[in-house]
Amino acid sequence: MTGVTLNLKIDEYGNRVLGVIKARYGLNDKSQALNKLLDMYGEDFVDKQVKQEIVDAMNKSYDNHIKKYGFKSNNMQDLRKSIESSD
Repeated sequence: MTGVTLNLKIDEYGNRVLGVIKARYGLNDKSQALNKLLDMYGEDFVDKQVKQEIVDAMNKSYDNHIKKYGFKSNNMQDLRKSIESSD
């Protein structure tokens, strides 16, 4: 498993929770306990993988935008005018 190294400061309750998860699932350390907790509840907040319908909708939106506006490139002055006129 590839991962990111973090230096975390958790309160005593969080430490106890990780200890219980570690013991309950027979894990080697609290890092594995945290990963288990994230696997169990992470998808309530973030999808593990992008759903195909989202990718299709983004591609359709992009294609429609290109059909309507083409591949238009703005210089800084045009971009500034566009931003300032939208206020």
